[in-house]
Amino acid sequence: MTRALALLIAVGLISAGCSGEDGKAKPEPAPTTTTPTPSAPVTPSDKTPTVRSSTFVDNLEFPWDIAFLPDGSMLYTERDRERVTHRKTDGSSEVVLDEPAGMWHSGETGLESVEPATDFAQSNDFLTCHGYRKGNTQDVRVVRWHLDGGKASFVRNLITGLPSTSGRHGGCALEHGADDALHVGTGDAADGRNPRNLSSGGGKVLRVDDKTGNGLPDNPFADSGNAMRRRVWSYGHRNIQGLALRESDESVWSVEHGPDRDDEVNRSVKGGDFGWNPVPGYNESVPMTDHSLPGEQFDAAWTSGGQTLATSGGTFLRGNGWGKWAGGLAVASLKDQSLHILMFDEAGKLTEDIDAKDLHGKFGRLRATVVGPDGSLYLTTSNGDDKIVKVTPG
Repeated sequence: MTRALALLIAVGLISAGCSGEDGKAKPEPAPTTTTPTPSAPVTPSDKTPTVRSSTFVDNLEFPWDIAFLPDGSMLYTERDRERVTHRKTDGSSEVVLDEPAGMWHSGETGLESVEPATDFAQSNDFLTCHGYRKGNTQDVRVVRWHLDGGKASFVRNLITGLPSTSGRHGGCALEHGADDALHVGTGDAADGRNPRNLSSGGGKVLRVDDKTGNGLPDNPFADSGNAMRRRVWSYGHRNIQGLALRESDESVWSVEHGPDRDDEVNRSVKGGDFGWNPVPGYNESVPMTDHSLPGEQFDAAWTSGGQTLATSGGTFLRGNGWGKWAGGLAVASLKDQSLHILMFDEAGKLTEDIDAKDLHGKFGRLRATVVGPDGSLYLTTSNGDDKIVKVTPG
């Protein structure tokens, strides 16, 4: 999931009816559009992998994200505990960030994504996205921290003022893309005005410099006089839960919650409008992608159809050990308690949707999906009594 990892190897509570974030019952899997695999002689790389799973870390509470550092050690966040833990390669762990001043959690919002800075090897800095409240200020923000001597200290705010209300739709995901650009996927804070308001950071993919938080000069609205607008890469999103980099073309993909239907995976497009416009008020009966809006709207690369799975984290699998799953987007879900491997062609068209049946329901609600330095897939659970799970092929 992280850019640093890519160089090494060379995802509560919402109101009922909204993507099942607060639902515990597992529905039947939603219909999706797939293309059957053509008949062909089976070679080792075409085989469906068998998988082994084991608990890697336990005794956690709503772990939201994982990031691997250049030495192979791991940072992970716990949303409501508001802490970051560093798990070293020898298996020892220490809490490096613990309820810092102003950090805030409520419902879906809290300490969420974590990502090493692109210059971590020199700076020892990492990034988080989290809720914040102090005095009259309440927002979601991206912050840079310095790791030294087993503790993390504040470096600077990169982005502040991302909208926040009750804590609903406070999703925030971090992912480095091409040219080390930091992509930030955000929720709309359940405010229907945000997704299409280019001066709001809500319901967007933002693209910024991870040292300054400034929008990049080749962003679609880079000439704007508004700082947030200069950061916007794409808009019209509802509640982004995960971002994933596909190395083959350096495209960034978002995983999003729908209302009571149509969870989505979207391939990021510069200046793209993805069509969520729940106004007046917060009208969740409108389509996730509303083509009646002015201009061009981009359809989802994958949709859950008439039900939601509450899709959360996503990462592209790498390595021959994954067989026919190699290059697929591994997408976890909360409500459906499943892991789907979504296969896309070079043009971004869905070719197959594979339910990893050996994992379906085994660990309850799943949040993050991250590939580690060893090529294994690491998952976080979101049940309240949680763990990080290691999944290996073979």
